[in-house]
Amino acid sequence: MRTSTLGRSGVAVTELGFGAAPIGNLFTPVGDDAARAAVDAAWDAGVRYFDTAPHYGLGLSERRLGAALRDRPRAGYTVSTKVGRLLEPGGPGGDDLANGFAVPARLRRVWDFSADGVRRSIEASLERLGLDHVDLVYLHDPDDHAEEAFGQGYPALERLRAEGVVRAIGAGMNQTAMLARFLRDTDVDVVLMAGRYTLLEQEGLAEVLPLAASRGASVVVGGAFNSGLLIDPGEGATYDYAPAPEPVLARARRLRSVTGRHGVPLRAAALRFPAAHPAVASTLVGLRSADEARDTAALLRLPLPAPMWADLRAEGLLGADVPVPDEEVS
Repeated sequence: MRTSTLGRSGVAVTELGFGAAPIGNLFTPVGDDAARAAVDAAWDAGVRYFDTAPHYGLGLSERRLGAALRDRPRAGYTVSTKVGRLLEPGGPGGDDLANGFAVPARLRRVWDFSADGVRRSIEASLERLGLDHVDLVYLHDPDDHAEEAFGQGYPALERLRAEGVVRAIGAGMNQTAMLARFLRDTDVDVVLMAGRYTLLEQEGLAEVLPLAASRGASVVVGGAFNSGLLIDPGEGATYDYAPAPEPVLARARRLRSVTGRHGVPLRAAALRFPAAHPAVASTLVGLRSADEARDTAALLRLPLPAPMWADLRAEGLLGADVPVPDEEVS
């Protein structure tokens, strides 16, 4: 599996990254054995980049990922986690489904992008992961905390990078405006852009991707399937974690029609599309089972005929300036 280096950091990531939110019981429970099997299958397929966060299952994702990687050679893989939400005692009880995770709500999330909060968050993540270091740390969803994130959180990460505690730093969000600001105003190695550079929509092409390329930084793409819409745009499909509006659903179905004419599953075209931009280092996919991991890895090997991309342009579904894979893969 192809690898890239994040910016000038020296941190390597595989073209397919393991998104560990699902093994934190995203939406539905996943058993310990199934979570371990998903990581094992991804590893066997060549995946060496694994992304998690305290937010995912109130720490469950970090604990399961750490357990699954514990016997692997530490120099052989890259782990990223995130800061911005501390986990504190005193949760409301019941379940955490209001936040998207099928876990007991024994802990509560506390927004904290302060310098102290960043260090405390990393220390807690290392304990849950059972690791002595993580390779990459993102500021996680600082949308409503810009002042603290830029004034305290980012400088704290920059100091930790200088101290060698972490090797690469960045920010991860579902929007482009603040990611562009991080690229303009800071020295991040990478930004994680979720849902904004996909086969369905290319908002990130306007500013984030060109800025990353010009600044020598990298982009990791998340949400390549737009919350599942580009896996199956059927009735009840979701987009940005909500029911897909009819115009969006119709566009996804048009995409499926074109890819289908060329014998390409929509999800294969969606997975492979982001990597055509030279600033994109990896595409993260949330995986909850061994079968999902094997299926996703297999999509990387499917031929993508050049006429398919030409037809997508001809039907107005991709602009002339949007990079696409330029070679078939066999």
